[in-house]
Amino acid sequence: MNPCATPEMRCDEKDGRWISQHKYHLSETKEREPDVVLIGDSIIHHLQLRPVWAELYEPLHCLNFGISGDKTQHVLWRIQNGELDNIRPKVVVVHVGTNNVDDSAENVADAIAGIVNEIRTRLPEAYIIVVELLPRGQYPNPLRDKNHQVNKLLKLKLTGVAKVETVSGESGLVLPDGTISRHDMPDFLHLSDAGYRKAFEGVHDLLQQLLYENEEDLEFTISE
Repeated sequence: MNPCATPEMRCDEKDGRWISQHKYHLSETKEREPDVVLIGDSIIHHLQLRPVWAELYEPLHCLNFGISGDKTQHVLWRIQNGELDNIRPKVVVVHVGTNNVDDSAENVADAIAGIVNEIRTRLPEAYIIVVELLPRGQYPNPLRDKNHQVNKLLKLKLTGVAKVETVSGESGLVLPDGTISRHDMPDFLHLSDAGYRKAFEGVHDLLQQLLYENEEDLEFTISE
C-alpha cells in the first residue's frame, strides 16, 4: 500500500489545532458559495496572509483550505470528510506533497493524482488546477530534486485528463547559479509576497481564463 495515498487524520500536538482548522473549513462550506477553493499545505495556507491574496484572489470569490504541515494523506482525509461537500466551486486549486519528505517521488505523484480523482468524484464539473511542487532549499539538494521528479511524473499522469491543468510555480524562483533568494523564500521553503507573485502568477491567469472565458463567449453570442 502507498501510505501517501491512504487517507489519514493528522495527530494534533495536544492542542487540537489541526482538527479545529478542519472544522472551521467545514463551517465555511455551509456559509459561503465560492467560485474557487484552494486546498493543500502551508504554501496554500500562507497565501491568504499575503497582500497578493486580497489583491488578486479575494475578488475571484476564493476559499482557502490550506493547513500548514499537511501531507497528501491528510488532504485526502479532509476531502473525504467533508471539505468539498455543500459547495460547488468552478475551480479547485491543489498544492500538496512537499511535506512528504520520507516518501518516494513515485508514491507522492500517485497520491496527488489520487487527490485529483477524489476531487473529480465529488465535483465532476469543476476544473482542477494542480500547482506543481515548488523548489526548496537555498542550494540544490535531494528534496528539491525529488520535488522536480514528482512534477515530471505528475505531468505524465495528468496530461490529457479532462478539465485538469498542471501549473509550474518555479518561474523566477531558482536563479541561474541554482540558488534561491531570501527575497523570494525567507526560510527557503515558504514564499514572501514577491515569491507568491512569481509562483502564483500563472495560477491567477489561468483562474481568470477558466472563470470568465465562458461568460465572455456567452455575452458575445447574445450580442450577435
